[in-house]
Amino acid sequence: MNISCAVLLFALLAIGCGDSGGPSDDGDQGVAPQAGCTDGTQASGALYRICFPADWNGELVIYAHGYVEASQPMAIHDDIVGGQSVSSSVTGLGYGFATTSYRANGLVIPEAVADIIELQNTVVQLYRPDPVHTFIVGASEGGLVAALAAEQHPEVVDGALATCGPVGDFQAQLNHFGDFRVVFDYFFPGIIPGSAIDIPDSVRTNWPNVYAPAVVSAISADPTRTAELLAVTGEPSENAALTVVGVLWYNIYATADARARLGGQPFDNATRVYAGSTDDAALNAGVARFTADAAAQARVADEFETSGSLVVPVVTLHTTGDPIVPFEQEALYGAKVNQAGAAGLLSQSQADRYGHCAFESSEVFGAFSSLIAKVAAADSVRT
Repeated sequence: MNISCAVLLFALLAIGCGDSGGPSDDGDQGVAPQAGCTDGTQASGALYRICFPADWNGELVIYAHGYVEASQPMAIHDDIVGGQSVSSSVTGLGYGFATTSYRANGLVIPEAVADIIELQNTVVQLYRPDPVHTFIVGASEGGLVAALAAEQHPEVVDGALATCGPVGDFQAQLNHFGDFRVVFDYFFPGIIPGSAIDIPDSVRTNWPNVYAPAVVSAISADPTRTAELLAVTGEPSENAALTVVGVLWYNIYATADARARLGGQPFDNATRVYAGSTDDAALNAGVARFTADAAAQARVADEFETSGSLVVPVVTLHTTGDPIVPFEQEALYGAKVNQAGAAGLLSQSQADRYGHCAFESSEVFGAFSSLIAKVAAADSVRT
C-alpha cells in the first residue's frame, strides 16, 4: 500500500517559490540541466529519478513517498495524475523534480532520510547551478521522512511539508496498529489467525482474497461490536469497513518487517488500560497482552523519533479523521517543537474530514504557501 499522494504534490507545486539564497561551493560543477528525466542508482542502491523542464526556475522539490510493503519490487513512485506522471506535471510548472525509491521497502525511515539527502547531493554533483532552494515534500511515512530530514539536515533542506505523517510519536504510531489488532481480536476472535505480533505467512498471502473479506463480513454482521471496537481504539465511526481493513493492513503486512528491522518486537500493552466498551473490565481481562523487547523500543527512540528541534521551517497538514495516522500526532509534534523553543518555525494546518491524506488542492495550496512564506522570512533574517 503505497500512500504516495501524487495529487497533493501536483497541487502544491502550482505556486511560485522564493528566489533568495545562494549557491554552495560545488555550484560550478556539473552540467546545465536539459529538459527531461534521468534515472539512475544511488550509492545506497536506491533508484532515483531527476527531472528538469526546458526553462528551470532554480527550485528543487524532492518527493518522499509513503510506506511500501517490504516484499514489493523496488520502483520509482512516479504516479500518474490526470494522464501525466508527477515528474512531468512538476517540470511543466518550471520546477526541478527528484525522487528516490529508498534503498529498500518496508520500515526504512532512517535509511530513507539518508537516501533523500544523498539524492540532493546527486543533483548538486550532476547539474549546475545548485538549486536555490530544496524543499522536501512527504506524505504518510514520507511525511515523517520529510520532518526528520528538515530537523537533521538544515544544511541541505530549506523547508519541509510533512503531510499525514506520524511526526509526533512513532512509538505511539506502532502502538496504534498493535492496539487495534488486539482489540479487534477481542471483539471478533478467530477471524484472523496468529496474533498482533505474530502474523502467519498464510495470512499475508491470503489477506486480499480470504481474510480481508472475512473481516468485512464479520463487522457488517455485528455493528454493535464494531461500534465498540472503534470507540475503544479512538477511530472515526464513519466508513467502518474501510477503517478496519485499512488499519489491519498495516498490522498484517508491516509487523514482521518491523520486527526484523528493529531487532525485536516493539509493541507493548502489558499495562495498557483500554476504555470505551460496554464492559471495560471484561475487555481488559480478556484482551491479549504483549511485552516489548527493550532493544526494539530503544531503536525506535534513537532513530525514528522527531526531536522538534527546528532550524528551517516545517509545515504540516493532516486530516482530523485519519484512521491510519491519528490526528493526535499533530499535537504531539507541536508540543515537541514548543519544548525545543522553535514554535516560530512550525505551521500546522488541518482538513476537517475523514481519510488518510485525503486533501483538497486548496488545502495543500495553503500549506505550501505557508512554507514559502516561512522560508522567505528565514532568508530575510539571514541576509
